[in-house]
Amino acid sequence: MPTPDRSRALDHVVVVMFENRSFDNLLGRLYEPGEVAAFEGVLGKELSNPIPDWAEDRLGGQTVPYGIAETMDTPNPDPGEEYQHVNTQLFGVIDPEGNRGVLAEKMAAPFNTPPAGRAPTMDGFVTDYISAFWAEMGRQPKYHEYAQIMAGYTPDQLPVMSALARGFGTFDHWFAEVPSQTFTNRSFFHAASASGFVVNAPYPTFPLENNAETIFERLDAAGLTWRVYVDAPSSIPFTGLIHGPRLRHRFATHFVTTDRFLEDAAAGELPTYSFIEPNLWHGHNDMHPPESALLQGIPFDAPSSLLGGEALLAKIYDAVRSSTSTEGSNALNTLLMVVFDEHGGTYDHVPPPATVAPDPGAPPGQMGFAFDRLGVRLPAIAISAWLPARTVVTGVHHHTSVVRTLRERWNLGPPLTARDADAPDLAALLSLDQPRDPHDWPDVTAQQVPAFDQDLVPPDAPLNPLATALFHGYLALVGQLGAIVPAIDEKTPLNGREAMSIVHESAHTLFPGLRSASG
Repeated sequence: MPTPDRSRALDHVVVVMFENRSFDNLLGRLYEPGEVAAFEGVLGKELSNPIPDWAEDRLGGQTVPYGIAETMDTPNPDPGEEYQHVNTQLFGVIDPEGNRGVLAEKMAAPFNTPPAGRAPTMDGFVTDYISAFWAEMGRQPKYHEYAQIMAGYTPDQLPVMSALARGFGTFDHWFAEVPSQTFTNRSFFHAASASGFVVNAPYPTFPLENNAETIFERLDAAGLTWRVYVDAPSSIPFTGLIHGPRLRHRFATHFVTTDRFLEDAAAGELPTYSFIEPNLWHGHNDMHPPESALLQGIPFDAPSSLLGGEALLAKIYDAVRSSTSTEGSNALNTLLMVVFDEHGGTYDHVPPPATVAPDPGAPPGQMGFAFDRLGVRLPAIAISAWLPARTVVTGVHHHTSVVRTLRERWNLGPPLTARDADAPDLAALLSLDQPRDPHDWPDVTAQQVPAFDQDLVPPDAPLNPLATALFHGYLALVGQLGAIVPAIDEKTPLNGREAMSIVHESAHTLFPGLRSASG
């Protein structure tokens, strides 16, 4: 494998995006105070959140201190992630009071939005978790149940992620683009916009109405290559759904499985840009807090999402590290980024900053949000032969830094929006004069992942909210594309057996490259 000069360090960019974890939750304990020049972690700080006056079980205290997660499935159940919930988490506001103990889709205006000009206080995570738990479970949680929202993991609990963060570079001020949930943040990642949409619902909005230009199209126009790799057995790529109006003509050719990624890396045939989606189906490995990707009421430990995600990350890293092609992609000309779409309601102590709106002259979007503040801080790791070990990037970055980097590296034209124009280029971080030999890169070994037992999936269990969003978005998209799908109201309860049957009948028509992933 020839040694390229640093100008070739970004010939190939690979991104693996996991789900719903904050920086404090996964990397807050990465370094001890003073171990590196600067690191905004949790050690050496007295971090806590107040218990609201209306909580039924206070255990005699006024606050919940930050602690260590006792299991690999914390917090359980899943916190709230919608804009309404995030407002409460960041500002401690429930407005109106009738939003307390209510599901997000039933909350009223102003949707827990804080008073104008108020800075985030990061003191509403306990309040929101109690409220969200109450809405989901029909009762208030006990202290030990809601205290888990104030817990995070140690490096020993996450050996793969921690080894890579220490062995290369971690960002301690990387933020989500929107203080909300999955679809809007994933849309920003590739389009620097979400067409004004803030939450997943109404479910057909992204597949049918999100017409924001994507970096994929810029790559196409420049004659450069890209692929979305989806881990088995997922058959519905989020990227395809979210950007349906723009990418539908690429579904059959550019969406393939992660097995294909391993083959491409080994052969030196990675595209210019690779985007990897974990499995969000049964036995999901997306690191999402406890829930099945589709069903409620399923034992979550089969397998743990964090353990499964660590195993997937190790596999992707090893594939890049071991690539020695002399003509195409290899370990010396590939940047691997590990990112998360949004924090998913898990605690972080650093207030998100203000930001520029994608289109400063546009009217506010859904629920009156002006897209003028970033979402919660997230784990983000850069892996490159040109990056010194134990690097901590302290400057503010956000998802559209990847768009900015690709545009600059390949001269892909002007910014997609004002948001990626504002994002820092990642190229400046690759500072070594000579690349590090991959043989000297850290070795990683994932912990054992419990095998997923299909018998644990009760076929009559109802779809959860995330699955409902995915399912109805999928129906809207494939229906417009001419697939024959049943007319099902969004409020109609569905179980897993019914939904999976409908999906499998049509998914392979749209995404034939994922056929081996889901049978």
